[in-house]
Amino acid sequence: MAITEAPAAPAADKRNPLTAGGTRITLTIGGIAVVGLALVYLLGDREPALITQYLVSGLLLGGVYALVSLGLTLIFGVLGIVNFAQGAMLTLSMYLVYVLQSSLGLNLYVAVVLTIPLLFGFGWLVQSMLLNRLTEDASHDRPLLVTLGLSLLIVNVLLMIFGGRPKSVDAPVSGSIEILGALADTQRIIAFGGAVLVAAALTLVLRKTSMGLAIRAVAANGTGASLVGVNVRRVYAMTFGLGAASVAVAGGLITPFTTLVPTAGEQFTTLAFVIVVLGGLGSIPGALVGGVFIGVLQTVGSLYLPGSGSLILVFGIFVLILFLRPQGLFGAKQ
Repeated sequence: MAITEAPAAPAADKRNPLTAGGTRITLTIGGIAVVGLALVYLLGDREPALITQYLVSGLLLGGVYALVSLGLTLIFGVLGIVNFAQGAMLTLSMYLVYVLQSSLGLNLYVAVVLTIPLLFGFGWLVQSMLLNRLTEDASHDRPLLVTLGLSLLIVNVLLMIFGGRPKSVDAPVSGSIEILGALADTQRIIAFGGAVLVAAALTLVLRKTSMGLAIRAVAANGTGASLVGVNVRRVYAMTFGLGAASVAVAGGLITPFTTLVPTAGEQFTTLAFVIVVLGGLGSIPGALVGGVFIGVLQTVGSLYLPGSGSLILVFGIFVLILFLRPQGLFGAKQ
């Protein structure tokens, strides 16, 4: 893609919320997490080995949540669109992996790699053909309704083609690995590694490439970027495509341990929105840290609040953090 390099690039400064890390915030969150876990070990009235097992499981679950949330926060950070089709796009990528494996006999991870450009093209077309005009109108309601309608369309098309019976894919690796005395599922470790790689790749693209420079310029000031020659429509389409490609990685890597039905993505949608808001709307580091935080909180919390009680704890902490810091952990004040 040829994007005119903007002389006003420095305007998209290093504090752009898309890539800003916030060292002080990171250290604060890390300190609170360490103190909280120390209290759980010392005063939690549970076997240390059991707590470690839940902690490791929580970290890996948080990686899955972060992986699902990265594309959502990228799209919001640049386009200002709350993409209600995120869960359905996740399901779409899972079914594409299923079709590539069942029809062509491809290895799961080869199928995931092939799904990435397919979802990127899908996202590009959605933004170019459906959302660009609405985005330029600065309307928040109509893009929201379009993505909601797109979500319903995808789910119902998948239901019509594949039916409601659960599908499954074959994982090329299986088993568990011992970490700190706890057993960690190999597939979830791979998904966690995928989350870190996708976050690193997105950060590198945004910071080190001319395309990333244009995306940051548009995120900072779309009108100013267009005045210095940036093709804003093309940047929007590229951004939605990148967000969809991130979802493709997420869907492919979680397919081995998720029941594949047309509504599979819905279980991640609510928590993905919580993570994106908690980490700071549009912040990639925030999505990664927020995903791990929610995963650990939900899993370790289930030791004391079984069933849906751990989710009550998650939403309670979420509300408390937003009360203290409304812009989210890594968000910038408006």
